[in-house]
Order: sequence, then C-alpha cells, then structure tokens
Amino acid sequence: MVKYRALAGVVAISALVAACSGGGSESKEGEKTAAAAPAAPAPAPAAAPAAAPAAAAAPAADDVTTLDGTTLASFTGDAAAGKLVFAQCRTCHVTDAGVNKTGPSLAGIIGRKAGSVPGFNYSPANAGSGVTWTKEKLFQYLEKPQRVIPKTKMIFAGLPDAQKRANVIAYLENPS
Repeated sequence: MVKYRALAGVVAISALVAACSGGGSESKEGEKTAAAAPAAPAPAPAAAPAAAPAAAAAPAADDVTTLDGTTLASFTGDAAAGKLVFAQCRTCHVTDAGVNKTGPSLAGIIGRKAGSVPGFNYSPANAGSGVTWTKEKLFQYLEKPQRVIPKTKMIFAGLPDAQKRANVIAYLENPS
C-alpha cells in the first residue's frame, strides 16, 4: 500500500512539474514541442489485506479431534517405546508423584483435571481450561499443545507422529 502511495506521489509531482513548465519543452527556435508521453496513471491501490483470521478457538474440553484426523483407538501404545519418546519430556516433567520441575509431575495424569497438581504454578490458560486428562484428550494435546490450550506455558511444539503419542500415553499409564 505504501509503495502505491509513493508511486502516486511521484506521478503527481511529475504532472505538476509538467504543468508549471507549460506542458512541453521548447526547441532551439522557441517553438513548443509536444510533451513527452503522459505518465501512465498510477495503479489503483491494492485492496487492503484481509484482516488476519482470528486465532482458532481451542477445542472444547470434551472435543478430542486431532489435526491429523487420527484417534487413539486406532493405535496400540507400546509403553517401552513411549519411555524412549518421553526422554524428550524429561527436561521439564517427571513421572514421580509430588516432584515438579519446570512442568508439573505427570504421575497419575490420566483422569486428573488440568491445572491441579499441588505446588505447581500453572498458567491461567491451563488452570482455567476445564480439561480432564483422558487418554484421548492427551492424544490430542500431545499433537499440538498450543492448539488445545492456547497460551499454556508449555513451549513443546508437539508430537505429530500419532504412534509416538499413543506410545507416550501407554508409558504414562504405567511408567515403571
């Protein structure tokens, strides 16, 4: 938009200069000659860009649809494989009860209300989400946490691989 305004300004100044100088140039003999071809009209300004779409609302607390269209029921989780995937989660989380790190303890997470681990300072988004961590809701959340609880403090981008999500959930059910 700014580009077009600048171009329109240049065209307007050129037209003004031409008008003030008599619209043409004089030859050696003092005769007026035709002015150079008129400047092309300024292009119409581009339509204002459409407003950015509002951030998609988080799925309802009981909605477990995933971006990839998969469901947890379509997978058999492998706890041993899930333990390996969970290694990346250990930076912030542990499965020991009562032990909070950067993230809350994930001991007994299945069936627990989000934002309810004692002693952990949750974001208002998480604490007020109304989510109960069913296996299916975890499956959805682990795909892209910021989609399910926008403005959560958790900075993890997610696990796009549905089998890995199923494996982590199997591990969280039985972390031994």
